[in-house]
Amino acid sequence: MRLHRLTLTAFGPFAGAQSVDFDALSAAGIFLLHGPTGAGKTSVLDAVCYALYGAVPGARQSPGASLRSDHAAPGTYTEITLELTVGGRRLEITRQPAQVRPKKRGAGFTTEKAQSWLREYDPEGGAWRALSRSHQEIGEEISQLLGMSREQFCQVVLLPQGDFARFLRADAEARGKLLGRLFDTRRFAAVEERLAELRRSAEQQVRSGDERLTGIAQRIAQAAGAGVPPLPALQPGDPALAPAVLEWAAVTRSTAHERADIAESALAAAENRQAAARRALDAERELARLQERFAGTRRRAEVLEAGRPERDEAAALLERGLRAERVAPALALRDDADRAHRAASAEYDRTRGRLPGDLAEAGAEQLAALERSMRQELGALDAARQAERRSAEIGAERAGLEREARTDEEILRDAESWLAGWDTTRRTLQDRVETAQEAVTRAEQLAGQLEPARRRLDAARRRDTLEVSADEAERCLDSAREEANTAHEAWLRIRERRLEGIAAELAARLVDGEPCAVCGSAGHPAPARASADQVDPADEDASRELYDRADAERVAAEGRYARLREERAAAREAAGTAAVAELAEQTRRLDHEHADAHRFAAGTHAAREALARAGREYDERLAARHEAERRVAARTSRREALDSEQLALEDQLRQARGDADSVAGRVAQLESRARWLAEAADAVQAVDTTAARLKEADDRLADAAFRAGFDTPGAAADALLPESDRRTLQRRIDTWQAEAAAVADRLAEPDTRAAADRPPAEADAARAAHDTAERALRAASSVRTTARERRAELGRLSRQAETEVRGLGPVREEYGRVARLAALTAGTSTDNERRMRLESYVLAARLEQVAAAATVRLRRMSGGRYALVHTDARAGGQRRSGLGLQVVDAWTGSARDTATLSGGETFFASLALALGLADVVTDEAGGVRLDTLFIDEGFGSLDDQTLDEVLDVLDSLRERDRSVGIVSHVADLRRRIPTQLEIVKERDGSAVRQRGVDAAGLSG
Repeated sequence: MRLHRLTLTAFGPFAGAQSVDFDALSAAGIFLLHGPTGAGKTSVLDAVCYALYGAVPGARQSPGASLRSDHAAPGTYTEITLELTVGGRRLEITRQPAQVRPKKRGAGFTTEKAQSWLREYDPEGGAWRALSRSHQEIGEEISQLLGMSREQFCQVVLLPQGDFARFLRADAEARGKLLGRLFDTRRFAAVEERLAELRRSAEQQVRSGDERLTGIAQRIAQAAGAGVPPLPALQPGDPALAPAVLEWAAVTRSTAHERADIAESALAAAENRQAAARRALDAERELARLQERFAGTRRRAEVLEAGRPERDEAAALLERGLRAERVAPALALRDDADRAHRAASAEYDRTRGRLPGDLAEAGAEQLAALERSMRQELGALDAARQAERRSAEIGAERAGLEREARTDEEILRDAESWLAGWDTTRRTLQDRVETAQEAVTRAEQLAGQLEPARRRLDAARRRDTLEVSADEAERCLDSAREEANTAHEAWLRIRERRLEGIAAELAARLVDGEPCAVCGSAGHPAPARASADQVDPADEDASRELYDRADAERVAAEGRYARLREERAAAREAAGTAAVAELAEQTRRLDHEHADAHRFAAGTHAAREALARAGREYDERLAARHEAERRVAARTSRREALDSEQLALEDQLRQARGDADSVAGRVAQLESRARWLAEAADAVQAVDTTAARLKEADDRLADAAFRAGFDTPGAAADALLPESDRRTLQRRIDTWQAEAAAVADRLAEPDTRAAADRPPAEADAARAAHDTAERALRAASSVRTTARERRAELGRLSRQAETEVRGLGPVREEYGRVARLAALTAGTSTDNERRMRLESYVLAARLEQVAAAATVRLRRMSGGRYALVHTDARAGGQRRSGLGLQVVDAWTGSARDTATLSGGETFFASLALALGLADVVTDEAGGVRLDTLFIDEGFGSLDDQTLDEVLDVLDSLRERDRSVGIVSHVADLRRRIPTQLEIVKERDGSAVRQRGVDAAGLSG
């Protein structure tokens, strides 16, 4: 890969368009990139990385950071164009990051999306040919041609010298992180992680099985109760846990079997004692029952004998009542005849009072004849009644016609009144519909204006808030930049002072009799002395830490300021220049007008419905008026016909009514008289009949009383008993007789009489003995049940424990295999003597290649003295090995740690390491040729001779047609390297100057 030309516009500290001709710079082989702090030296390298990968190096890719220059004019686009040759193809990459620009129409700003262009030069046609404008396609094309990721490119092309100095002094873990990123050993780390996951999973399965087994053991202990051996004192994961639990469970189970057998024997003895006590209790209870039965029977016999007079009296009353029962039918018949005769006499007296005086003594035949005569007259009045009903119907019909006439007159008046105002009503409703439709249109227009007005008001409020926040962030950014610059300059001064006194620092490590690490001599005649203001490594590290913190705060401040500036620009674009109060008033006015229009528009449907209802009512009222007029004409003809018919009926009714008010009245008179005559005739007939029956009943009653043994019918009636009294007396007599028979039978029982002759029974003592035996039986049964359940439960849990142990065996074996393999690849196994991880083992081979490639250049830089070698010796303590680096001193023949190198030695050793790593990574990436390299800082720690040797090594790269760009503040390099790319720092933005080359035609 060879860089040809880089063009920057509004990028980083560069306000305008700046161009770098790498062809002219590369012609010298080595060129110097220098400038004051903050001028933009690193921004040139960032631009190269951004052109290739669409992103700046990861260390400077902070969230929210903006690539656009703060000095650039608003209308100037941020753009990077890089022309390079890679894979035998000459390409041109142009990228524009996302940025805010002024709107082409109107005020405010808009956000421009990121864009990319890729072109290829056609040597045959002598013109550029467009390839793609897709970010993804361009990224895939460049990555495939270069054969390395952005991180690899930044490591091997933009050589970060400080990183490799730290790489020399780092431990195995730190070296592994860098090498892992460059050589992509993630698959080996994935193998380690996968084995670790399998180990953790298997371990968890074993631990879960042991926990389940421990839980079963605890349940066995709970089921066994007291008096069993304690649980084994082992934790889950211990291989001895399973056999210990099984052995302990067997002992516990055997103890439970013995206890169950003892409980069975105790229960059998308790059952025998309880059965004997039960038999004794039953015998005493039976004796007590028989003795009580005999005594109770004697008491019942005494009571019966005391009630014998009362029983005899009841028997006499019952016998007299039974004789009176034979007279009861005659008494009932005489009472019925008497009641009927009195009722007939009362009815006769009542009906006779309504008859005329000449009929008061009339007989039944005469009264019946008069009734038949009146019934015949009623039959002759049927036609008159029909005529009277028709006359009433005609009157009702005429009244209905009058009501209908009044209703139709009201309908006609109402219709005429309503139809007279129809034209006015229709015009009013049509105007209402048109007004509502206009309100709908107005509401839609205002709704379209209201939402943008609200968004603009919100944007204006955000704009005012962001103005304050952006100003504050800008002040914080200026302060952070000043603090970072101050800290950086302080660190550089301290570092220069330390380098100036490095001899004293090395002299402090000298020990009499031991060789010097620099010259190898065992004598130290004149070691350097530390000055009063000597700077030690701790001071330099503290100063560098302050600078790192200040620089991190600066980067964070830049991110915050860029984010707020973008948000402010977006808010300005959305809100414009109008004030918040003005926009709020405008929004309020639009909201009010929209609400009014919406309120009127809501009545559109109601207005249309009202107009439709009015039209329907108009049609209905016209039809109602026509129908009413038709009914009026028909009603007049009907009224005339009814008048004629009613005149004819009135003549017929006057003749039929007689002296009554109406025919119905006449009919009612005749019906009432006929009914009185019929009732009077019936009453006379009933009196005669009931008198004869009463005489016959008196005769029968006297005869029945005599035959029953009573002197008079009255005596028989007095002796007659009610049914309830008779049943009561009979029940008392039957009860006495049954009781007497039962007492006689019971007194004759042999068992009862024999029990009465024996001593009194002792049931309470027998019950107490039985209760004691019963409680003992229940206790023994409970103990036996508990022992059986415990024996069954322990057997079940023991079988469960055995099943768990059998299932856990293969899992534990699998865990042992996986754990050994995981520990081996992780470097924690005792079989792994050097404690090397799998990934470290792979990286160790790469590091060995890097050390070999670096030694080729390191020997030349150090005059053949130093060489870098890889060592896999085990580190001290718990640290792992495999990625160790040592420097071999040819003067002493000994190998020592790279951390013992002096400042200058550390620089050229790290430079050799960086160049060697670039070669190895290039080969790893497919052998892509890297013709342009950049080295960042570190030359200030070299003396003149070493510097010459380092420059010779870098100059030797020209043999492979390479060019090297050195980024440095060292002033002596400006004299030694004539070809220079100078970054000039100015108030309105940095500028590029190329020196030592023909820069004609280059901008800046």
